[in-house]
Amino acid sequence: MAAADVILLLVAGVLAGVAGSVAGLASLVSYPALLAVGLPALTANVTNTVALVLYTVGAASFSRQELAGQAGRLRRLALVTVAGGAAGAALLLSTPAEVFELLVPLLIGGASLVLLLQPGITRLAGGMVDERSPVLLAGVFGVGVYGGYFGAAAGVVLLALLTVSVAEPLARLVAARNVALGLANLVAAAGFALFGPVRWAAAAPLAAGFLLGGGIGPGLVRRLPGNRLRVAIALLGLGLAVKLGFDTFGQSGGPG
Repeated sequence: MAAADVILLLVAGVLAGVAGSVAGLASLVSYPALLAVGLPALTANVTNTVALVLYTVGAASFSRQELAGQAGRLRRLALVTVAGGAAGAALLLSTPAEVFELLVPLLIGGASLVLLLQPGITRLAGGMVDERSPVLLAGVFGVGVYGGYFGAAAGVVLLALLTVSVAEPLARLVAARNVALGLANLVAAAGFALFGPVRWAAAAPLAAGFLLGGGIGPGLVRRLPGNRLRVAIALLGLGLAVKLGFDTFGQSGGPG
């Protein structure tokens, strides 16, 4: 791999790590960077997932104060997202992507609306949804599947579920989301490392960037006002959903 490509992936990893910590949008920076250095789509996808493991290490290491007291919640979320991540990785390696690609814009758009309208939804529901309810856990499992399969904006979807079920400051929910999705990525990455076309020369600089960016992000989240951050994440997610929807439904050739 050329030196310029290595530098590009390192910088993209840092930016993606920050974007992942703050908004749950890491793959929207890192995945296009892998395509830009010439990796085929499937190879870029699995390489990105493997590199994301280092992002989780960085984000978790610098979020210890937000994670304090959430051990029980993290165990519950991790069990469900890990199972989903394994299922998602198996789907990616064994099934065509067309049906899943059709669902992605709707999934991200719906989650972004939930995040944007969270205060009103909570009032209409008469309070928070029980975070142990089967319906909510099924949603978390679905996010794990999506994370293992592709994962762009999976963090937005999981954060939307957490905001309507957990009465905690947003920074604590972001930290819990990062760890839970990181474990799903870890399981998927293990499968890809064994059975997928990982390009290790590209994964290494991207992972190094993820480690740095994942460490920077929690400090930013700590300083940003929770309500403004929630709205900003929701608006970014809606913008992404519109773009993906246009790419998927608005072009006769389908997704590229």
